[in-house]
Amino acid sequence: MKYVVLIHSNPTKWAHPMFLHQREQLEPEAQATRVKEFGALLTEIEQSGELIESAALDAPSTSKALRVRDEQLTVTDGPFADAKEHLAGFFLIDVASEERAIEIASRLPDSRYGTVELRPLADLSGMES
Repeated sequence: MKYVVLIHSNPTKWAHPMFLHQREQLEPEAQATRVKEFGALLTEIEQSGELIESAALDAPSTSKALRVRDEQLTVTDGPFADAKEHLAGFFLIDVASEERAIEIASRLPDSRYGTVELRPLADLSGMES
């Protein structure tokens, strides 16, 4: 079963992926603990073959919102909507069960300080024309 783990964080506190350089600085011990936890999880899911892909996204201010209305393209700077949180990054995982996906997602340090969304990939088989 493939899932996307979406990491949402507060853009007013966000300055770098993986919480290393947040504007509200962490104590060195807390930062070291998060790095160790994240590193252990990443190593585990890489070695098990469960991690397919992951990426951090650039700051929300670098995004473009695109809309096509009446065949006219409009491109605007900045995030799609004003929100307290933004999509900061993702993991694509392939796991044996939803329970395992929840376990992985809940172990991300971001789940304690932001929001981690777990979404299964849609099964589009049989939709071919």
